[in-house]
This record gives sequence, structure tokens and C-alpha cells, in this order.
Amino acid sequence: MNKEEYLSIVKKYTPKENKIKNYFYAFLVGGLIGFSGELIKKIIICLFNISAKDASSWTSLLVILITCICTGLGFFDNLVSKYKSGLFIPTTGFAHSIMSSSLDYKKDGLITGLGSNIFKLAGSVILYGLISAFIMGIIKVIINV
Repeated sequence: MNKEEYLSIVKKYTPKENKIKNYFYAFLVGGLIGFSGELIKKIIICLFNISAKDASSWTSLLVILITCICTGLGFFDNLVSKYKSGLFIPTTGFAHSIMSSSLDYKKDGLITGLGSNIFKLAGSVILYGLISAFIMGIIKVIINV
């Protein structure tokens, strides 16, 4: 069997995904996460009488904590496979990627397992985020001169 025959067989038996349904779920779930974040922020502002800026920070921390707990309990992966980028694009996706790596490599020890692999999935996001922030900083300095 050559490569083309193999690829045609794989293509024949690979299930087709319903992209419209996936778009709808991603939009709905991403919107629900945003709405939930705003609701949590308003509750924090009312209960603790703090500024909106401080409440936003606490909301981000709570969303990350909830995501990490759900990943640790094992059901966040099922939600991600169903709702895809609706859960994976926001902050929840970043928290999930770090928590998943830490759970996968905890058995290898603190240094060679957890320490060297915790940013395995999120490392590229951090790297290119820092590079783009650096480039935008240089552009801002050049424009403001």
C-alpha cells in the first residue's frame, strides 16, 4: 500500500465534523464564559465593595482556579472536546494547558517532571506573547518619539 492509498482510506473513514454546530457551540460557550465572568465581577463588587479594576483581577483568578479544579477532577477535557475553542481560546484554555501538563508529568518528580514540562503546551503562547509585546513596545516608542 502506498502513501496515497493509505491517505484515501484514512479520509474515507475519518468522521466529518459539523463545522456550523462547532461554531455555534464555540460562540455560545465563549459567550457564557464572558457573561459568567462579568456576573462574578459584579457579585465581587457588590459583596466586597471594591473597585472594578480589583474585581476584574479577582474574577480572572477565580476563573483560572475553577478551570484548574475542573481539569484536576478530570471533566474539563470532555468539555473541551465537545465545545472546542469556546473553552480553549479564553483564559480557561491557558489554565487548562498548564494544569494538564502538570498532571501528566507529576509522577516524574518535581524537577524533571513537573518543573521541566509544566509549560510544554503553554510555552509557545508565552513565547510569542512576549515577542509580540516587545515588538509593539518598540513600535510605540518609535511612534511617540
